[in-house]
Amino acid sequence: MPDVQHSEHLDPFEERLTAGLHEAGNAFETDRDALATAGALKGRRRLLRRRNAAVMGGAAGIALVGVGGALLVPSGNPADRHGSAAASTLSAASSATPAPVSGDALIRTLERLLPGGTFTKAEARGTDEEPSPYVQLVYDDGNGASAVSVGLDRLRPGSDQARQATQCPGKAFAHYDSCVTSRMADGSVVMVMRGYEYPDRRVDTKRWNAELVTPQGQYVSVNEWNAAAEKDAPISRSQPPLSPAQLTKLAAATAWRKAIDAIPQDPNSGTEQPGSGDTGVSVSVTDTLRTLLPKGLKVSETGADDAGFGYVVVDDGKGKSLVQVNVQADMADDEGDLFGSGAEVLSDGTKVAVHQGAGEKGGSGVAMWTVDTLRTDGTRVVISAFNSGAQDTPATRTAPALSLKQLREIALSPNWR
Repeated sequence: MPDVQHSEHLDPFEERLTAGLHEAGNAFETDRDALATAGALKGRRRLLRRRNAAVMGGAAGIALVGVGGALLVPSGNPADRHGSAAASTLSAASSATPAPVSGDALIRTLERLLPGGTFTKAEARGTDEEPSPYVQLVYDDGNGASAVSVGLDRLRPGSDQARQATQCPGKAFAHYDSCVTSRMADGSVVMVMRGYEYPDRRVDTKRWNAELVTPQGQYVSVNEWNAAAEKDAPISRSQPPLSPAQLTKLAAATAWRKAIDAIPQDPNSGTEQPGSGDTGVSVSVTDTLRTLLPKGLKVSETGADDAGFGYVVVDDGKGKSLVQVNVQADMADDEGDLFGSGAEVLSDGTKVAVHQGAGEKGGSGVAMWTVDTLRTDGTRVVISAFNSGAQDTPATRTAPALSLKQLREIALSPNWR
């Protein structure tokens, strides 16, 4: 079977974010340089992985980056896995859950929907198994083996998770050849991206994926690779086998929607309405950052996730510069690990730490300037700026567009409250 750690990828979004934030807040080590960037990095990676990998893609799935780039994969709680992404958001017609769809049935469905070829190493989890149903196999159309996977879940219609699942990622955090989001005749939204397994292209394994969300919140994630496994397998063909049109057709198959309807519903979520769980955080973080930027900066790209992370790419006429911020609540218990005894303490009790070092993603000459702050109420605001528009591309300027003084002013702004 393809080397996919599926149990780490298939939890619903709400559960993974909650569990991941809890883990990230308790997993900091004493490496000072790593600690300075942990808050900003975990939000950035979650944003990238949610959009690139969705349910089945990549070794991190919707993972968080903790200290020093170490992956913190949220474990989740199967007992309440459908929580806020639950079935009350489906139509009334689906209130009676259909009979479960077995893993074997999902395998047969995928084999039937793919063009003619051979199938090996098939594996699946049915709709009545935790944490979420999926199917994956190795497909060979005669031109080389390819890992193909389909993940199934529910999202709350109109929620941030539903919107983000079909939004093309920003170029600051993802490298891809093409990405298109479109609306289908039935109102479903689908994103098709032709990208790479590794954002830094250290191995040229290609990963093409289609992410589809129906108006009822049915979520289908299709991924294919130009190798027999997503990682640690030799490239077996120049391109993945399915074209963007074929990926879209596969993701839109009625059989997947019927299987999603068969996922057991959480009775505790019956009172929720579509979009009722949205907090607006993903909008306000980036908007707040933009209002606090110094004048004279041209913003060419923005992005955010729904857990307190936002970024902008700015240019003052001297080259692009990435600026990212992460806002976290309830971080008081981690004060000692994050700031130690050498941090500056302001008159109101806020702690401030400043760090300067190299970027972490291999970009030649990339510098990273960070100001990390912790208020007495446990609110942490950490902001970083780079002398490049992305960490894994070469430096475009000698220093970040924002000075340490400007970063400090932004991090300490009362607007984050």
